[in-house]
This record gives sequence, structure tokens and C-alpha cells, in this order.
Amino acid sequence: MMTKRIFTLVSKDVLLEFRQKHTFYGILLYIASTIFVLYLSIDKPDANVWNGLFWTIQLFICVNAVAKSFLQESRGRMLYFYSVASPVEFIVAKIVYNLVLMILMSLISLLMFSVFLDNPVDNAFRFTGIVVLGGAGISIVFTLMSAIAAKAQQNAALIAILGFPVILPQLLLLMRLSKSAFAEVFREGMVLQMAGLIAGLDVLVIAMAVILFPYLWKD
Repeated sequence: MMTKRIFTLVSKDVLLEFRQKHTFYGILLYIASTIFVLYLSIDKPDANVWNGLFWTIQLFICVNAVAKSFLQESRGRMLYFYSVASPVEFIVAKIVYNLVLMILMSLISLLMFSVFLDNPVDNAFRFTGIVVLGGAGISIVFTLMSAIAAKAQQNAALIAILGFPVILPQLLLLMRLSKSAFAEVFREGMVLQMAGLIAGLDVLVIAMAVILFPYLWKD
């Protein structure tokens, strides 16, 4: 039953996304316009600059894509969800939906980076895997921040303020891990160690969300 309710809540978010297509297309326009401006300004950056720009843009894409996750929910709708689902089911559904959405946006961003700003990546398969891992991790962090901000007078700016100190170590790890796809030499096992550390941080944030959200839910 729990899995079924989570699936229903995720389906609800997907249906709302299709009904409010302007939001989805707005994020795509943001990605395209930002990358096109970079193309006009830099054309073909070197590998380090390309890598840094890519992950910085992923951060801002996530803030735009995930910020609306809880802020779009009215008080009346939240009271309805309170009566039909548990807080754990609700937060897990939000995490799953935002995770899939951010992975999709990250892959689209990677494709556009490759088209407009060339592609200095030597190991495309590895870098794509890191993009999926990174997109998932960033979305999980900002989903939790969105839940907290929604209880603070619907203040969207609070998401960035709360999320920056939490996401910074993960972002630095992702940038460092990404360099393994640019032919940079790493010690044996270091890549797996960093990937495991990022995955561990993701699990920790999910655990925090599951533990803390029920207290927000009761407020």
C-alpha cells in the first residue's frame, strides 16, 4: 500500500507538470539561453573551465526546477495530503519525482553543452554516469531545503540560503570526480571512493528528510 500511495503521489506531480507546461518549458529555455550565452562568450573553453561551468549551471537549474516542489502546494492541498498519506510517503514521492526531473534536465544540459561548447570529455560513459549521480544528489538536497522553506512564509530565497552550505562539499566532490572522465590520472580505487562518498551523502540526506519531515508535516 505504501508503494502504491507513493506512486500515486508521483503520478500527481507528473500530471501537474503536464498541465503547467510553461514551468517545464521555462526551465528548458533557461538551460538553452544560458548555454547559448556561454557559447557566444567563450566558444570552446578548456576542460577545467568546461567542467566548472557545467556543474555551476546544474546547481542553478536545480534551484529553478526543484524550488517549486513544495512552494506550489497550497495550504488546503497540504491538508488534503495530510489526510490521505503519511509524511514519509509524501517526502519520498517528492524526492523521487524531483530526482527523475533533475536527471532529465542534467542529461539535456549535457547534450546542449556538447553541441554548443564542444565536448572535451574523454570517457563519455563515465561522465554521463557522474552526471546522473550528481543530478540525483543535488535534487535530493534541494527537495529537503524546499520542504523547510515552504514552512517559512513560502520564502523561495531561503532554499538557496539553506542549500548552499550543504551542497558545496558535494559540488566540489562532483567537480573532482568528473575530472576522471577528462583523462586525469587518479590513484586506483579513488574514483570509486569518491563516488561512494557522494552516494553516502545522498543516503544521509534522504535519511534526514525521512526523519525531519514528519515534524514539518505536523506544523
